Amino acid sequence: MKFMELVNKRSSIRKYQSLSVERRLILKAAEAARLAPSACNAQPWHFVIVDEPEQVRKLAKATVLPLSKLNRFVEKAPVIIAVVSEPPNVSSSLGGYIKKKPYYLMDVGMAVEHFCLQAAEDSLGTCIIGWFNEKKVKEYLHVPNRKSIPLLITLGYPDKDAGSIKHRTDLDLMTSFGFYS
Repeated sequence: MKFMELVNKRSSIRKYQSLSVERRLILKAAEAARLAPSACNAQPWHFVIVDEPEQVRKLAKATVLPLSKLNRFVEKAPVIIAVVSEPPNVSSSLGGYIKKKPYYLMDVGMAVEHFCLQAAEDSLGTCIIGWFNEKKVKEYLHVPNRKSIPLLITLGYPDKDAGSIKHRTDLDLMTSFGFYS
């Protein structure tokens, strides 16, 4: 598959088949994440993979907002990955402090997208989730308090009618040459 085909194929999937995902495919996506670039090669991430159905259901409860439909689909995802932000190395930390930019979060974002693109290539669907009760997720997964979980990823085989239409800003409205316009 050509890269632009893969980018167009990848979308946020919120409806999954009830099939389990082979661990070899999960690890293949994790390997793609491992190879992502990071500031000063800090690699400030750790992926906690939850693929046991009962554990997924318990973890999914930390993603649902009371009295809301937001994230109700997570409980039916076969796999949830908690992306733990690890402390970056000294060079990356110092650079981020001096430039007032959270390089480690950019690094985590690139690793997550590598994971999602590999999953898409293998006909798996993903949805990146930022809205969840981090304290509950950390407690459930035994993640130390001093670490953060900026994102969760759901993973599974998309349901036949799970496709979503991408709505994106026109290229000419989001680009300019030479100067900002």
